[in-house]
Amino acid sequence: MVIANLFVYVSLAFSHARLLIDSGDEMKIIDFRLRPPYKGFLNARIYTRQDISGKFTNQLGFPVPRSATEKSIDLMFTEMDEAGIDIGVVVGRNTKVLGAVPNTDVAEMAREFPKRLVAVASIDPADRKDAMRQMEEALALGMRGVNLEPGMMAEPMHLDDRRLYPIYAFCEDNDIPTILMGGGNAGPDISYTSPEHIDRVLGDFPNLKIVSSHGSWPWVKEIIHVAFRRPNLYLSPDMYLYNLPGMTDYIAAANGFLQDRFLFGTAYPLCPLIEYTKWFRTLPLDADVMQKVLYTNAARLLKIET
Repeated sequence: MVIANLFVYVSLAFSHARLLIDSGDEMKIIDFRLRPPYKGFLNARIYTRQDISGKFTNQLGFPVPRSATEKSIDLMFTEMDEAGIDIGVVVGRNTKVLGAVPNTDVAEMAREFPKRLVAVASIDPADRKDAMRQMEEALALGMRGVNLEPGMMAEPMHLDDRRLYPIYAFCEDNDIPTILMGGGNAGPDISYTSPEHIDRVLGDFPNLKIVSSHGSWPWVKEIIHVAFRRPNLYLSPDMYLYNLPGMTDYIAAANGFLQDRFLFGTAYPLCPLIEYTKWFRTLPLDADVMQKVLYTNAARLLKIET
């Protein structure tokens, strides 16, 4: 049965890829998770410890992108062009474990390359009053959302830790999309990706638009159920979509009820822009769904003019 289902999936993917190529379709693309080799990112572990970050890339079967190894933003833009990516969402980082990138750096990147990059602030939630100051600063800088990675703090927190609730309330009240690191290696153990934590937050803040970065992988069926019952949840599996268990479940949801809340992301530099995007374009997503996932959903969420 598994082999038969895999054969059907591969056949659909091949047919879909031929359809895209034959039609000459040129879709606009927003990469929802991109960390350029520039400014403060060069001091974060994703670039300072490429022996570690490169292992994730190699485990997926990808080569480490040349722009990352050479730490060249110009090469990154060249790779974006070849991949057909119009805009990259630069998601900041502010953790004790993985390093910090000043929000001012991220905002400056978006100002320097306004047609290519969009800025999302990253907040250190350890001190509530300081977190509020950080968010007000981010709004003043014109940043389009906030990113939280509570499980990677010096004192790790689950996503439903009550110390985070004032931050969620601020974001809900000010219509600020919030990205939560809810999948992959989001904390010291697997409980930090378990979906009941994000489910509680979604229920307590029903008007807060939340994106689960890394798609709450590996809890794929569970997070899809959460998305079914919580209309304020968006999923962006990014690197964890690539030929990993749960891939077909994500795609089935994206083709159905989740088509307006599924987001394309490469998690660059953990996935190379060119190879990942070419692969993604072969997935058996309906043509109208593909455009939503690649561009429209992210543009609507972050209020990017189309």
